[in-house]
Amino acid sequence: MITCKSILAFALTAALPLAAQDTGQPALFDNLPGTPRSKVVAYFPQWGLYGGYFVKNVVTSGSAPLMTHLNYAFGGIENNHCASADTWADYQDPLTADETLNGQPDSGNPSDLAGNFHQLQELKKRYPKLKIVISIGGGGFDPTLFSNAALPANRKAFVKSCIDMYIRGQFAPGLTAPGIFDGFDIDWEFPASDEDRANLTALLAEFRSQLDAIRPGLHLSIASPAGSWAYQYIDLKAVQESLDFFNLMTYDYDGPWNNETGFVSPLYAAPTDPDPTNNADYTVKAYLDAGVLPEKIVFGVPFYGYEWTDVPNSNHGLFEPGTPVGQGSGYNAIVPLEKNFRIYRSFTNYSPWLYDGTTFWTYEDPFSLALKMDYVRRKHLGGVMAWELSSDMPDGVLLKTVAWTLRFIGPGGPR
Repeated sequence: MITCKSILAFALTAALPLAAQDTGQPALFDNLPGTPRSKVVAYFPQWGLYGGYFVKNVVTSGSAPLMTHLNYAFGGIENNHCASADTWADYQDPLTADETLNGQPDSGNPSDLAGNFHQLQELKKRYPKLKIVISIGGGGFDPTLFSNAALPANRKAFVKSCIDMYIRGQFAPGLTAPGIFDGFDIDWEFPASDEDRANLTALLAEFRSQLDAIRPGLHLSIASPAGSWAYQYIDLKAVQESLDFFNLMTYDYDGPWNNETGFVSPLYAAPTDPDPTNNADYTVKAYLDAGVLPEKIVFGVPFYGYEWTDVPNSNHGLFEPGTPVGQGSGYNAIVPLEKNFRIYRSFTNYSPWLYDGTTFWTYEDPFSLALKMDYVRRKHLGGVMAWELSSDMPDGVLLKTVAWTLRFIGPGGPR
């Protein structure tokens, strides 16, 4: 069992620069003894470039060589076919030299690849072992678009359109760039009927069949829900036959949809939690009980948190009524607030929170994430997934913490 001392030491040193970060290979994962490599998956936000976050930042933060999979969020669906959700961000925006990975500006020629996709192409050259995956859908996506695309009459053509666009690289007329994406992450939030349940199983089987026909080894995963109200409409045991793994969204247990404070991603139920099922351990056990193999569960962690105001000064603000504010903020926006708050921590579920007598923040930090990685190891899960990279600090401290502690601290030595 790991100790708090070792976790603190590792969490504090996780942000140190990596000597191998620019070698072009994820060196930490090469030639390691023990069990098969754990997955380190992180989502890259399509919209990040509008706020000054570029593919380049994945490298300058030191995160790129630590990852096994980068999930690009998101692709869309139009007329039962795969489509870009933002053509400007994806492949049209001519980035400047300061914004690109290789220091060369995009040409601005409409027939040349630009935007995020060009930078992913450059990232692939530098880190050829990194799998770059297109995630279709997302939390703000109309789920009926998936419901329609997955119908028997539409399913095969829909999957073919996705493969044509993202595997064959047919992004637009006159613009073709194959070889950027290594597969798909289906983020259907959420199937909501027995018909959806059956059609999702068939849709994933169709994806697997067509991907294998192109090239064995192409990736397929889903972003899967934490709540039983959602995963009841997924045949978990059946769909795993088509999947490399589940990106299990073990977060958003509490948030701005609640008028009571709580933890965004509790590992275990706190003694005073009004809902003992509202935690990641309960979710993981439910997936295992449904027949999902532990190595196919990639444990999700949030790089963000939520705020409530008007919280009574009782129980240090935890599980108290409050007014939710906004839709969340990244860890990089929460850290500067810590000096104005007192930091509390639950040693039942390891999660921190901030409270100043009226305002409450729930979030995760390097300490809580490192302890969660011990849980991932002890449960023999497949790895870790993070939402999302632009919310980390510029030095990538959260991604480094989960990658290093997952790989190098815990029972049995390196994984």
